[in-house]
Amino acid sequence: MKVLTGGQFRELDLYTIEHEPVASIDLMERAAHALTDELLRRFPHVQGNIYVFAGPGGNGGDGLAMARMLTLAGHDVKAYLFNVSGHLNPDCATNRDRLLQTEGAELVEITSELAFPELRAGDLVIDALFGTGLSKPLSGGFALVAKRINQSAAHVVAIDLPSGLMTETNAYNDTSSIVHAHVTLSIQLPKLAFLYPENERFVGDFCLLDIGLSEEGLDGIKTHLWMMEENEMRALLRRRTLFAHKGTMGHGLLMAASRGMAGAAILAARAALRTGLGKLTVQLPHSCLNILQVAVPEAVIQMDVDPDIITSTIDASTFQAMAVGPGIGRNRHTAAAFHAYLHQQAAPMVIDADALNILAANKEWLKELPADSILTPHPKELEGLVGHCANTFERMNMARQLATTYHVFVVVKGHYSQICMPTGDVLFNPTGNPGMATAGSGDVLTGILLSLLAQGYLPAEAVQLGVYLHGLAGDLAAEELGEESLLASDIIEFLPKAFKKLRTDRG
Repeated sequence: MKVLTGGQFRELDLYTIEHEPVASIDLMERAAHALTDELLRRFPHVQGNIYVFAGPGGNGGDGLAMARMLTLAGHDVKAYLFNVSGHLNPDCATNRDRLLQTEGAELVEITSELAFPELRAGDLVIDALFGTGLSKPLSGGFALVAKRINQSAAHVVAIDLPSGLMTETNAYNDTSSIVHAHVTLSIQLPKLAFLYPENERFVGDFCLLDIGLSEEGLDGIKTHLWMMEENEMRALLRRRTLFAHKGTMGHGLLMAASRGMAGAAILAARAALRTGLGKLTVQLPHSCLNILQVAVPEAVIQMDVDPDIITSTIDASTFQAMAVGPGIGRNRHTAAAFHAYLHQQAAPMVIDADALNILAANKEWLKELPADSILTPHPKELEGLVGHCANTFERMNMARQLATTYHVFVVVKGHYSQICMPTGDVLFNPTGNPGMATAGSGDVLTGILLSLLAQGYLPAEAVQLGVYLHGLAGDLAAEELGEESLLASDIIEFLPKAFKKLRTDRG
């Protein structure tokens, strides 16, 4: 699913109007019907009044059309149209006139002095001031309206985009003048701003409403931003042949653990095997031997001579894939062993945790990474590699530059994890939940990715499928156990259900 900029959304609207063909006022009516139906589905019994705050553009036209439809449905609706410039979008003007002709409708058109109702708990506010066309922060009376809405106890539903929020970046926005919505009803496709953690307080929950914008027009719009979808992941998932055996299902090498950090190796190893890996060798310090053999008896152990850290390398040429990082620490001898693997290993590697911190301390090693390796930093680890990032938009662009410069895949972990591809594309993962914000969750992802790579999935396939499955297993675990009680080991236990769901669901 494409993620479009504000300008591209307008381009898609215009293409639909021209090529369907459909009059712009009729397309607005179609959108308003979808918005109204979803609103009534979510709020069938509004206790107080419904207030519509409409701006002078297309977003305001949507809001006024909704006010008419809600009035005809028997609801008490009070619409406020802010027309301080005296110039309305033609479709907005048409919907103003239609509302005025609707029996029982209440409309206040504000042209100069601000009139603002007293909002109470139980009231429902429909924010239709501004949508994707906004290019500068709200100011003056509009900023005051946004602040009044935010100060109220009413429930707030934003149409397409909370007013004052920019579609792409809000680095230079006045965040005090952005409407705080509880729900955002968005047209057709997600907006980039929805996928940033700092915007959650403005967007609330969002849902996408299909209004039949042109598929042909959408196909013609070029973008490097995508939301991954279940049917795409299902298409990537392979089936085992009848004659499969452990020798054909891949042999992976995991360099993990230091004294006191054996748990990281256990989680990554169990995840790799649960994801279908034929054979796993774990390289770890001598002190971690017994605990790993008891916890993961299926794994082959390659002990380092040092009791506390990894200091040496083994011949990695016999392995189909390698993962480095969980719990290894940052000792200089461990760093040297990791560096030696970079020289030795031609196949893509999975690099996580302390291996990323070692890279951050030795940035000249980045150019030695095997092509198509997969780096899985959380935001702080990413900043160690690329420098300070002021916001998620900047972080995404810097991760994207890292991926294209060194021809690697960079997974910036978090809600809507960003997969930055060597091609410059950025994919957002829709699976996962806050319960996965727990120690060891990243180690599980490392094991999953190692397993898929070793089984012969191409790196682009492995990174997408692995990140999606990791989040899906977390969602299934949270559904049964609750987010608060979710452990990293639960993600591993629910991987079988994630595979089963992905194979059997047909949407």
